[in-house]
Amino acid sequence: MTEEQLPITGSFPEPSAEESAAAEAVFGAQLPAARGFVAHLASSGIERGLLGPREVPRLWGRHVLNCAVVADLMRHGTSVVDVGSGAGLPGLAIAIARPDLQLHLVEPLERRVTWLKEVIDDLSLSNVSVHRARAEEMVGEIAGDYVTARAVSALSTLAAWTIPLTKPGGEVLAIKGRSAAEEIEKARKVIRKLGGVTAEIVTVGTAVLQEPTTVVRIPVRTA
Repeated sequence: MTEEQLPITGSFPEPSAEESAAAEAVFGAQLPAARGFVAHLASSGIERGLLGPREVPRLWGRHVLNCAVVADLMRHGTSVVDVGSGAGLPGLAIAIARPDLQLHLVEPLERRVTWLKEVIDDLSLSNVSVHRARAEEMVGEIAGDYVTARAVSALSTLAAWTIPLTKPGGEVLAIKGRSAAEEIEKARKVIRKLGGVTAEIVTVGTAVLQEPTTVVRIPVRTA
């Protein structure tokens, strides 16, 4: 263990009864890995400033489950590029829920990259690789059937980072909040110029989450 590595110590937030049922439905046999991810977030993730301590009670519902259900929009055996992975949200949550997917996490900050690699190693996630780079630096190096992002930037800026990393015929899946419709309106011209098709708002997790996840889906032209 290096000096920067921190063991998982103490207790970590248990899901509520509702969250527990959702976690079983979303993660299935991968639930132990999901619990391990939450433990890392609640310990070393907080210690290293990847999340604020006030987020600990909300790790299951607001963060991990909120992100993992985005995988419902992805076809079996496809590839995913996660831009601005930070604390592994949504990238690691998706990778745990869907071992059939191949995840590429793109994160420019070294301390976050170090943490992500430690978590991946500890949880033995063989379907994930981490790239220390800015999104624009990875164009031509990697491309995904899906490109994801959460809380990275406004859609008009995010489109320029994600669409070039999307395979022709693929989709950008950006987790957004109440401003999704307004962001789409502001980004329409940029999206079209970059090769995106009309963006739409989709909701996932309605069957298992009290607050379903809002996703802006941008199909990318095939040619």
